[in-house]
Amino acid sequence: MGTGHAWRARERGRLAGWLLALAACLCMLPAAASDPTLRLGAGESSFPLAGAMHYWHDTSAEATPDQAFSRAHAGGFAPLPDGNPAFGFQTGAYWFHLPVENLQRDEPLWILVQEYALSDKLDVYLRHPDGHVEHTAGGDHVPFADRFIRYRHPNFRLDLPAGERMELLVRVQSESSMQVPLALYTPKAFAELLRDAQFSNGLYYGIVLALLCYNLVLWLMLRDASYFWYLLHTGAFGLVLFTLNGYGFEYLWPTSAWLADASIPLSICLALIGMQLFARSFLDLRTRWPLGDKVCLGVVAFFAMLGVAATWLPYSIATPIASRAVLLGVAWIIIATVVMLRRGYQPARLFLLAWSLFLSGTAAFTLLAFGVLPQNFWTQNGVQIGSALELLLLSLALGRRYASLREENIRIVQETNETLERGLIDRTRELRTTMAKLGEANVKLQEYSRRDPLTGAYNRRHFREAFAQMLAARKGSGRQIALLLLDLDFFKRINDSHGHPAGDSCLVEAARRIEEVAAQRGGLVARFGGEEFVVALACRDAQDALQVAEAIRLRIQQDPVRHEALAIRLSVSIGIHTVSSERGDSAEEIIRIADEALYRAKGDGRNCVRHSLTTA
Repeated sequence: MGTGHAWRARERGRLAGWLLALAACLCMLPAAASDPTLRLGAGESSFPLAGAMHYWHDTSAEATPDQAFSRAHAGGFAPLPDGNPAFGFQTGAYWFHLPVENLQRDEPLWILVQEYALSDKLDVYLRHPDGHVEHTAGGDHVPFADRFIRYRHPNFRLDLPAGERMELLVRVQSESSMQVPLALYTPKAFAELLRDAQFSNGLYYGIVLALLCYNLVLWLMLRDASYFWYLLHTGAFGLVLFTLNGYGFEYLWPTSAWLADASIPLSICLALIGMQLFARSFLDLRTRWPLGDKVCLGVVAFFAMLGVAATWLPYSIATPIASRAVLLGVAWIIIATVVMLRRGYQPARLFLLAWSLFLSGTAAFTLLAFGVLPQNFWTQNGVQIGSALELLLLSLALGRRYASLREENIRIVQETNETLERGLIDRTRELRTTMAKLGEANVKLQEYSRRDPLTGAYNRRHFREAFAQMLAARKGSGRQIALLLLDLDFFKRINDSHGHPAGDSCLVEAARRIEEVAAQRGGLVARFGGEEFVVALACRDAQDALQVAEAIRLRIQQDPVRHEALAIRLSVSIGIHTVSSERGDSAEEIIRIADEALYRAKGDGRNCVRHSLTTA
């Protein structure tokens, strides 16, 4: 009996030892790696790939696709640093690997887009589960006509059957900045992307074209060198962005890889020459700062030589030099402008602001190109935003400059008649320009005089004039005119509780919401005074007017007004009066009756609509 107990005890000990050994072995096993597959789930139409891709820098640029696939399977690819697909100017080739599984049965066709226009060579390899590989080539060293869709960014067709795990391998080799913001789109999502991109870029180039035409007319009229150099700067920098955004390769040289590369440093140098000569003319460096004028001419000579050298220098050398030179060129203009400001040249103030904005946008784009800043909306579009503001401000600066010159003319006339005779032709020309700008300012001033300065709605005086015209025009039309008087409820309480800035925010937002509804019916909106607004519009009958008023009431009540950390709820009381085309009531009588209806709405508890025809 004792022997049996001892045997069972030994067996239990042996079993416990095996279990402990097994547990130790399990603990030593590596943790299961997370599945790197990107699954294209239902309901999603676009997938940025930066966060999911792994990459490998092939410094010799000699690896084959099979070697890259093998390296990826062996764990030789690394995640993108901080998910940033920008690496700056690099040699060799970059490989990007990503397993993909399409879970959308109704979307077997996807479009891979490289959202950077200047990559030289892109090779896309798609490996199917059975092992065969599809290869497509792209980039601006491949004719533009070979692209799947005629679009400024390289794009590739990917057939991804639902439920099959595919492997995507992308090879990028370029003398340009190594930026690889890849994304997958359904055809519908890509069409929407193309529409939005065309709109935003069209808006920018529309601004550039408008400024070119406007200042070309002024230059032809005035023959002033400042306008000519402004035209050169604007046109050349427009060409820079036309090229950087891929439109040059799409429309101007779709089969020339050499021009696709050389156009960037060449256009940059041309734009920098225009910048320097415009600054030299605007700041009048030749007269006011001769040393600065010589430095400016030296900078122009440097950019001219760099432009010539860019025709034979490798792209990987010429473009980084030109990109850095943009920052240096703009920095020198800012230095010269600051010097002129310290010397009392007042037109340089707006000039300085313009170039500071341009420098900020250009610096963001340049630092993105060198991989210092991550890719986002501001770094991608910094040059366009900064240059658009800069071009607009420079046009304003030209106007301010001429205003300053006019004041200087008065001083010169007082000092000597001889100077007047010598400068009469130039000053007369400048005066014409100033008068033309004053005429434009008068037109704007007339519009401002019709508007309430706080809300932007029409003011009371303009409303009375326009309303009288509406009443006169309605006769014989068969339609009625509705007048709505609106009063924000308990507005004094808002000012007392939260302060007048909060009250102003409420008035601005209320005006916006009223116009939002009234504009759909062609209504005329004005601020009548204080927290009161008035709307006049054509309507079928009283019920139609009530529906519009109720829509305005609900729109104002719908969302709180945000002011700093506050969320302020608004409501409005509305009084209505409608008049037919046969009645001859005066504007004052109509307003008085609508005002009575408004007081009834207030008396009935506020936040309601009352018509002059109703008694409840």
